Amino acid sequence: MTLTLAKSSGFCPGVKRADSVLNKAVAENPDAKIYTLGSLIHNRLYNEALASRGIRAVELSLLSSILEESDTPVILLGRTHGITLEEETELHSLAHKYKHLTFIDLTCAFVKKVHDIAERETDEDTVFLLFADKGHPEALGTLSRAKGECHIFSSFDELKNINIGEKRVIFAAQTTQNLEEFKKIKIFSKKLYTNAIFFDTICNVTEKRQREATELASSNEAVIVIGGKSSANTRKLYELCRAVCEKTYLVESAEELRSYFPIYADSIAITAGASTPDGIILEVIKAMEKENDFKSMLEDSLKTLHTGETVTGTVVTIGKNEIKLDLGTKFTGVLEKEQITDDPAANLGDMFKVGDQVDVFVIRVEDGKGIATLSKKRVDADNSWVVLKAAYDNGDILEGKVTSVVKGGVIVSTSGNTVFVPASQTGVPKGEDLKVLVGTTQKIKLLEFDETKKKALGSIKAILVAEKKAQEEAIWATLEVGAHYMGVVKNLTSYGAFVDIGGVDGMVHNSELSYKRIKHPSQVVSVGQEIDVYIKELDVEKKRISLGYKTQEMDTWFQFTQKFSVGDVVSAKIVSIMPFGAFAEVYEDVDGLIHISRISTERIASPADVLSVGQVVDVKIIEIDDEKRRLALSIRALKEEEEKAAKAAAEAEAKAAADAEAAAEAERIAQEKADMAPYIVGSID
Repeated sequence: MTLTLAKSSGFCPGVKRADSVLNKAVAENPDAKIYTLGSLIHNRLYNEALASRGIRAVELSLLSSILEESDTPVILLGRTHGITLEEETELHSLAHKYKHLTFIDLTCAFVKKVHDIAERETDEDTVFLLFADKGHPEALGTLSRAKGECHIFSSFDELKNINIGEKRVIFAAQTTQNLEEFKKIKIFSKKLYTNAIFFDTICNVTEKRQREATELASSNEAVIVIGGKSSANTRKLYELCRAVCEKTYLVESAEELRSYFPIYADSIAITAGASTPDGIILEVIKAMEKENDFKSMLEDSLKTLHTGETVTGTVVTIGKNEIKLDLGTKFTGVLEKEQITDDPAANLGDMFKVGDQVDVFVIRVEDGKGIATLSKKRVDADNSWVVLKAAYDNGDILEGKVTSVVKGGVIVSTSGNTVFVPASQTGVPKGEDLKVLVGTTQKIKLLEFDETKKKALGSIKAILVAEKKAQEEAIWATLEVGAHYMGVVKNLTSYGAFVDIGGVDGMVHNSELSYKRIKHPSQVVSVGQEIDVYIKELDVEKKRISLGYKTQEMDTWFQFTQKFSVGDVVSAKIVSIMPFGAFAEVYEDVDGLIHISRISTERIASPADVLSVGQVVDVKIIEIDDEKRRLALSIRALKEEEEKAAKAAAEAEAKAAADAEAAAEAERIAQEKADMAPYIVGSID
């Protein structure tokens, strides 16, 4: 029995990210209570394992009471399938009210894309049609963001029963839906609705997984699909495989699989849903291997032996010049030293121990003696070449050690054979010494394979490029507009700076580096400098990222308007003189205009008659136009205020003198009356 595991089995990038973030949150917050909003992923065993670690699933309706009961930090992890707009609003409200709550949104990037389409493309004049499973969290989250008329359908027949009318039609699909079914729906709908707009929102990981599962189901006698019974993508895998291969089994665990034993099939394929942990997949594989071993034991007890066969034996005795093997037949296998190694000094006791399993080639069978003469060297030679051929045919990755530098490249030893890697495929920059690779272990992919000459040509660079691409795709799935990153300036051009934000590059245009006009980005940043940037625009299809760097706090105009207001008097430096007035710098990079009419209280023919460049004068701010970033200043206003103040002071002084004179006159008269009073009879008033 042969077992074939689908390459794309197990956690998808979105689930891997969620699992990674959860484990990081647990490790970095030992004192916090950690919850998931509903099931983090649709896998019962995974969620039970979380519960055993104290990470419980909670409904939003119960969150308030949990937060009220304790002020211990609470971390809430949002499910990968996303949340509704109403839930999102309520969570923001709770986070504002309870400062000890931290919400981490783990919605898959592909699911967010569907949410954005529903929110952006729908209005009161559209009909939004969603190909999805009714009641699925992803579908509920998508519909909550759509405006106007909405319908959800899970099959072609359901779609035909929906009355659309004359409105513009918008089509989208749940990320885990059947791609082939959606293609049929598109073909039918394009004929029926000429104004329909289709968005291909089925996850490309899901698409690849479904395609691979269908291919394996068609080429194997049985299929085992591993995953949660409530998982939509797992259920779709099962349905697709079942349609091709009648012996298709859907199981959640190895224990459940055992109930189907024995499975009578010579070739069995194994695939798993996007929310199935690697540990469960491994348990299922081990269970299948044990079942296979039992069947093999029965077959071996009836097996005979033939010259030219390759068999597996168990070491029973170890001598100086030979070892004997139990071949599971009536023959005893004899493996002489010369058929094991070319090294005459080799010690068989160091190379083997009793109980070891050894693959050997049958050279000769002697029925009369009950002995089979064997060769390990023959198997090693054949196996090593078979490994290379299989790797070439399947596009598998090999691992080997770089043993030497030769003309035009390096030699890599892998699986008992050597592979030539040309210099252009080593990943070492042109002109640099290839010796840096000698002694290192490298992954390689075979580019050419000559079975006749038994020569193989490989590439290290292809692996490096693929790994970089995979890393970049994983990063692209997490990027979003508005997010901030600490990036490193990689290189400068005449129009901007390219910044590495963790594996992918974005460009900060000159206009985003500074509020003032610059001729070259080197006026603001330098290569190797670490800067805080944020994503302004994102084009995932074209792999373009537009970054922003300047902030309001860096704007000298903003700084000026925070410090000064209309009516304030500031010191200004004359920077240029025009026929209509003079421009003066009142703050760093902030200039204002002193119109010719506002320079002097007297009529002047030209601003240059009374002002000069570089002269520092006091001015009054008479107008601030924040929208146009313009500033009006006046020297005349200050002079008029000085003259007005001087006039007021003079008038006050004159009035004070008059008042003093009147007071003195009144005092003189009063004194005269007092002096005459003894000589006057009666009143003299």
